[in-house]
Amino acid sequence: MTNPLAPVLDHIDTQRDAFLGRLIDYLRHPSISAENIGINEVGTLLVEMLTGIGLDAQLAPSEGHPMVIGRWEKAPGKPTVLLYGHYDVQPADPLDKWVSPPFEPTIRDGRLYARGVGDNKGQHFAQILALESHLKVNGTLPCNVILLLEGEEEIGSPHIAAFARKNRHLLEADLSITADGPRHASGAPTIKFGSRGVISFELRCRHASRDVHSGNFGGVVPNPIWTLVHLLGTMKNAEGEITIDGFNDGIEPPAAEELAAVERLPLDLEAFKQGLGLSRLDAPADRPFYERLCFRPTLTINGFHGGYGGPGSKTVLPNEAFVKCDIRLVEAQDPVDILNKVRAHVGKHAPEVELIAEENGMQPSKTPIASPYTAPLRRAFVAAQGREPLLMPAGFGSLPNYVFTKILGIPAFVTPYANHDEANHAPNENMTLDCFHEGVRTGAAVLHELGALAERD
Repeated sequence: MTNPLAPVLDHIDTQRDAFLGRLIDYLRHPSISAENIGINEVGTLLVEMLTGIGLDAQLAPSEGHPMVIGRWEKAPGKPTVLLYGHYDVQPADPLDKWVSPPFEPTIRDGRLYARGVGDNKGQHFAQILALESHLKVNGTLPCNVILLLEGEEEIGSPHIAAFARKNRHLLEADLSITADGPRHASGAPTIKFGSRGVISFELRCRHASRDVHSGNFGGVVPNPIWTLVHLLGTMKNAEGEITIDGFNDGIEPPAAEELAAVERLPLDLEAFKQGLGLSRLDAPADRPFYERLCFRPTLTINGFHGGYGGPGSKTVLPNEAFVKCDIRLVEAQDPVDILNKVRAHVGKHAPEVELIAEENGMQPSKTPIASPYTAPLRRAFVAAQGREPLLMPAGFGSLPNYVFTKILGIPAFVTPYANHDEANHAPNENMTLDCFHEGVRTGAAVLHELGALAERD
């Protein structure tokens, strides 16, 4: 029997340059959610694009920026896959750090440089081209597809959960797949089975009504910077332990197959440290590298602000200071519960300190490696890229996959197409041309393998 995937992959290979040109055109359209620049324009552009390739598409309103939804459901008896991505991008600042303008896509040394090329336009555009390729070659798709593109991921996805609860009928699927983030640093293709949650907050302290002279008032007037330093010291100790009461309660321990999977992940620790100019890892020193990233929560100080920071010295005792923090959460920590525990801790140890939290945290998400969809996804990577993917129990950043696992009740997978050094969120964001091309091929192979499930069963 002929392999129905083969002509689709052949088509993708012949269209490599044309697909790249279309991606470049797409990237020229800014869609910066934080600044509300170009969101509606790009949303409308996507609806036109999806309609043009044969999907039923709409711009669906939410409480914030609209969702783009495309659907093709003409394969009775076949699985329905929900493909998630986001069409919004980060602001381009600082502009002076870009070698070429962020919204003038430029090819250098086998890479395409532009804001949003890796995060996430290049990756979800690869999914769109995979759909188009099946439809062009065969006039049909191997399985049913819902494409959901969000316009607020870069500002924390504040409205997608409410949208999903209100519009379950639009999102009924058997599984979800997100093409986002970087593949493994080794360059190997990767399947991720979860993502960490996150909450962000600010600790603000004010003592005197104004700055005072450190000689005339030092030792009498309390220093808000020291107040915050001492408070932070009660939240995480020098051994790397987060010491907020109840913080670790309920954490779901890794399963045996998850521990085995991280053991198989390649690691050149010395190269990692050298690449970042590190002499050591964060405490505790004996904790395995991938265990930290997949199974452990974190408490990070994002910025500490207060007092004088100019040239020379200024013997001043500042009257106010603040610190910004985030906490990455693992299964099954809850953002509301953890934030309440942080509030209680601050109230106990430093009642003068004000805690200001962002309204919406993001829950962690986890799908078992033993899922029945793991095998077809692995086969798809082999068919498209010629090598077995690494299985990563959790991604290290945060994505709204909890919407799929905890609200819609379906397994959620992340299949990143971008290179590990894509510089997402930074100047000179990039995606290698090979990664983009392999992404289109992989997206097509995933659809094929999901459609073949019924035959295999």
